[in-house]
Amino acid sequence: MVEISGTAPPRFAAVKDAFAANFEAGLELGARFTLVQAGETVLDIWAGHADRAKTRAFDQRTLTPIFSTGKAVVALLIARLVDETKLAYDQTVASVWPEFAQAGKGAITIEQLLSHQAGLSGFPDPMEPSEWFDWDAICAKLAAMAPLWPPGTASGYHPVTFGYLTGEIFKRVEGRTMGTALREDLAGPFGLDLWIGTPDSEAGRIAELQRPSALPDFGHVNAATRAAFLTPWSQPGGRSAAEWRRMEIPSANGHATAEALARLMGALANDGWLDGEDILSPALVGEMARERIRGQDRVLPFVMSWGAGVMRNETEHPWGPANQSFGHSGWGGSCAFADPETRLAGAYVMNKQSTQLMGDDRAKRLIEAAYASL
Repeated sequence: MVEISGTAPPRFAAVKDAFAANFEAGLELGARFTLVQAGETVLDIWAGHADRAKTRAFDQRTLTPIFSTGKAVVALLIARLVDETKLAYDQTVASVWPEFAQAGKGAITIEQLLSHQAGLSGFPDPMEPSEWFDWDAICAKLAAMAPLWPPGTASGYHPVTFGYLTGEIFKRVEGRTMGTALREDLAGPFGLDLWIGTPDSEAGRIAELQRPSALPDFGHVNAATRAAFLTPWSQPGGRSAAEWRRMEIPSANGHATAEALARLMGALANDGWLDGEDILSPALVGEMARERIRGQDRVLPFVMSWGAGVMRNETEHPWGPANQSFGHSGWGGSCAFADPETRLAGAYVMNKQSTQLMGDDRAKRLIEAAYASL
């Protein structure tokens, strides 16, 4: 029997049971699941090990790589610029990044880019994987690149390029990197253990990943899918793990606890309020979550509904039954979601990765049990 630590009130007994069942079925190495409702943490449980050798406990200080779950944080950071009238969703990317207008991209708007409609899911031409560590070089390549499909006609998930595109916009408007703004404006002041660009001082508490034994099922593979996921240069490589952790790639290399993610998403489920402070107006929460496009994605094998940087729950339901929920999933199984109707938010992190691209069964069981307990 797995030993589960943390807090799980009796009304969430079914969630704790589902969490234990995931371990007993051999599906987990270490994991944590946190729920926040109306701004209060109502469940926070963790168990297992932080390393493959099972010598280090997965505890409440364990950081896990969250990969694309961090895109929900990116969406919030951009939404805060819109809330402050420093940016508008309907203005063009080129209005803040003039070089981006090359190759017919001058009309692409911020919200089209945030909803993965820009046609820049990855680089089709060969490059060194280490080139991803040169921020300015990657942004110059994206600015010069011709879209892989007509922008605005369909979504096509941008797994890594999304972080450079949004991060460059943010830096040009705000003057700071996303990682710096996250640390100075949200993570530090509110005690959120959440990082974009993780310093060496935190490396000792990062969980070791157990990677999946197979690739995900991408369905029909096209040029956009290959560029996004299936070339040798589709992901950063050729550098040390420490360099990867330190690099700020907002779309891909965040580290966090489930508690930090759930509290941040809890603000989005609670009219923008975090610990009694307004971090986003209710109007902007709704505007961020509003649907920008719906349909068969060109990269992912799903019918997607995209808001301004967030996945919307109502087409594929990765996060329980609520149509109005929104959030993001990450490679291997992590996720974070917000449901403004019930004011419920949650986050699941783990270090044994699965091959599921979205709606990992382990997290789905926990979230469905949570809704049944409300």
